[in-house]
Amino acid sequence: MLTPLIANPDSPPSTVPDAAAVARGVGRLFARNDIWCLTEMPLRNGRRADLMGVDAKGQIVIVEIKVARGDLLSDAKWGEYLDFCDRFFWALPPSLDRAPLEGEAFRPDCCGVIVADGYDAEILRPAPLQPLNAARRNKELQRLARAALRRHAGLIDPLCAKLSGAQ
Repeated sequence: MLTPLIANPDSPPSTVPDAAAVARGVGRLFARNDIWCLTEMPLRNGRRADLMGVDAKGQIVIVEIKVARGDLLSDAKWGEYLDFCDRFFWALPPSLDRAPLEGEAFRPDCCGVIVADGYDAEILRPAPLQPLNAARRNKELQRLARAALRRHAGLIDPLCAKLSGAQ
């Protein structure tokens, strides 16, 4: 069970969060629960996951962030992420209508729902475990680790940033 953080009631009201704010809130929720993510992680099918991470059990989590109704309703590519993770979540700001995610087209049987802002996040519907086969999980964990190491090296050395290909 993931542990939510109680929001500070004295915090000023926020405006509608952008995707970066939603990612930050999800990242804070996940960090408290020992799930570590990278943003904008390229997948081998040419897609790019908004957040891709790994939990303490080595399970891969992908989060697709939507901050606008039109973007949510027109997303036809999200199903292609399911082959690269053990759990899949939608993450939305509190103000975005979540009703479409209950429809058959969004497969609520295999997708979790997170509501997030720039301060925190809460899981409204857990993502069911749909285990990858061991060989695929190993390959994806290696890709995720290498991407994280490239990004880290690029942060501490500008020359490495140029050599890393900016991934």
